[in-house]
Amino acid sequence: MNFHQTTLLCALLAIAGQSADWPHWGGGSGRNMINTVEKNLPDDWDVKSGKSVKWKVKLGSLTYGSAVVADGRVYIGTNNEAHLDPNVKGDKGNIVVVAEKDGSFLWQAVHDKLSAGRVNDWPHQGICSTPQVVGDRLWYLSNRCEATCADVNGFADQNDGMTAETYTATGHADVIWSYDMIEELGVFPHNLATSSPLVDDGIVFLITGNGVDEGHLNIPVNSAPSFVAFDAKTGELLWEFAVEERILHGQWSSPSMGIVDGQKQIYLPGGDGWLYALSPKDGKLIWKFNCNPPDAVWELGGYGTKNNLIATPVFADNVVYIGVGQDPEHGVGIGHLYAINAKGSGDITKTGALWHRGNDEFGRTISTASVLDGLVYIADISGILYCLDQKTGKAHWSHDLKSAVWGSTMVADGKVYIGDETGKINIFAHAKTKQHIRTIDMRETVYGTATAANGVLYIATKTQLYAIAAE
Repeated sequence: MNFHQTTLLCALLAIAGQSADWPHWGGGSGRNMINTVEKNLPDDWDVKSGKSVKWKVKLGSLTYGSAVVADGRVYIGTNNEAHLDPNVKGDKGNIVVVAEKDGSFLWQAVHDKLSAGRVNDWPHQGICSTPQVVGDRLWYLSNRCEATCADVNGFADQNDGMTAETYTATGHADVIWSYDMIEELGVFPHNLATSSPLVDDGIVFLITGNGVDEGHLNIPVNSAPSFVAFDAKTGELLWEFAVEERILHGQWSSPSMGIVDGQKQIYLPGGDGWLYALSPKDGKLIWKFNCNPPDAVWELGGYGTKNNLIATPVFADNVVYIGVGQDPEHGVGIGHLYAINAKGSGDITKTGALWHRGNDEFGRTISTASVLDGLVYIADISGILYCLDQKTGKAHWSHDLKSAVWGSTMVADGKVYIGDETGKINIFAHAKTKQHIRTIDMRETVYGTATAANGVLYIATKTQLYAIAAE
């Protein structure tokens, strides 16, 4: 089976819900945070006593990404504070790879920090990109704004790609190709490049992270692309799309994909607050939608009413669901959540919204939605979890988690899992009526989203990755 056939098969299995692995952010190309395959997932565990904890792995001092599981391996982005290789010292960006069965260390990708410092590569943030795995390759975006393809085996099967890796000892990444978007395209990532790649039909789609300068007043290179597509096998740049001078702050979201009337669309949230649907083959615009009201105003520090897009768009049943927000450091504020008809063309701002929640009904969010059985689950940054009607957007119920939420819901095995900044995992029944099952203390902040794969729930806290299975 060749590369393109493998990619297509994995995509079809993910869409059909037949794969027990979870090979990339959102599981399938629509990025819908649901898993309809898993059964008997845990709803009661204790990380202090070890009850139902299959294994745990020490990560760095900050972990924002989520675990992906493929072919017996678990991958996650973090920083270098775990010192898995004692010879590699200092602040770095890391992808850590462990064995699915017992959490034993296999290898890691290590990336040095950019010399520009926090304006482009904020200290100790590590790698926030969640990788995608297809066959014997994985792709991710490094903290250095490098689109990266690596061998899933590390150097265990010798050096298969480029031979100029900085770290070549056993236990390090075998990089197949790397594309430096700062050097090659003039991208100026604001604070950090974070996009989680989407690989489909031999193409890697990414959001570059191009943004404003440290003073937050100018875009150093407004002609640099916001969205890019690479040949997954070779790293050749296929097309690019620039938001240009309309960027408000940074661009920290990730792409998703849907099939509408037999044609694929790639959904790319822009740093200008617009959602763009492009043709995956050539990057041509299909439609665009302004996710801010016409009277919204951008103000520095989060004081305005205009927002950008950090959440990942979710495609389900010919509809795209996305909420607007800002850097979480800006705090709470007016937000908006949209259900957008994906069948439009051109500027569909005035015609595309099937429903909308905003103002007092929904706050700023960086969370990605879960859509299943006529219900939409999503939390805003203030910690209000909503269960909404998929067709109307009306609330069936809500719950105040009493803590900021950076991650997203995961709906699996009839349960809704959500983590928060205080380190709690709240579990609800997947239902129109609110049924709170349990609150579990993970004992430190949970920034990411739970992953369900092969009967196991994977949850990353700031410094630990837990594999949790029902006893």
